[in-house]
Amino acid sequence: MFPSFEVIPAVDMRDGQVVQLVGGERGTGKTYGDPVEAARRWVDAGAETLHLVDLDGAFEGERENAAAVEAILDAVDVDVQLGGGIRTAEDACSLLELGVDRVILGTAAVENPEIVGEISDEYPKTVMVSLDAKGGEVVVSGWTEGTGLDPAEAAARYEEEGAGAILFTDVDVEGQLEGVRREPVERVVEAVDIPVVASGGVSTLDDVRTLKATGAAAVVVGTALYEGRFTLEEALAV
Repeated sequence: MFPSFEVIPAVDMRDGQVVQLVGGERGTGKTYGDPVEAARRWVDAGAETLHLVDLDGAFEGERENAAAVEAILDAVDVDVQLGGGIRTAEDACSLLELGVDRVILGTAAVENPEIVGEISDEYPKTVMVSLDAKGGEVVVSGWTEGTGLDPAEAAARYEEEGAGAILFTDVDVEGQLEGVRREPVERVVEAVDIPVVASGGVSTLDDVRTLKATGAAAVVVGTALYEGRFTLEEALAV
């Protein structure tokens, strides 16, 4: 997993379309077409991993873009990590059997930390726990509910539970194309020995460099790629 620093394109889906939200707020999304076409485009440009999110699942708790996910799995031959609406160990294991390489658990892991171990015992290193931070605390349910959890402390706890990686999203800068914040990412990276994937705020190649310097294993990039701020080839060169 992540042998060297990776740039991972995001394919966030809502109502069967690629969409990027601003700060995780519903109604702020801009659509970018068919998810399968986007996935193929990023793989053709050199992506070795794709980051898929079922936003309907994240908000409603029901995975509404399963058909698009399956079509992407059929269309590309790279690692795929998937989050959004995965609420049970059974859900996660069925996705792993389907061909997803890593399942991303957010709300489910916060509400039931033991689920991480349940899945990891059967499929080691396949659980990526998503810690989305807003105002310095972990938020869940599509970034709508605060938990009072400190991201770095939570990351260490999930490593003990058996998580194979942490996805840390800085919601305060997510989707705004205004740059990244180094310190929150560094705190999480320093708290664990497992890979940390950073997300949120990337708008320039310098932001990619900044996140690489934190010790993160990878960065997820969405809006900046879809808006053409830089190409995936340029980011991979960084």
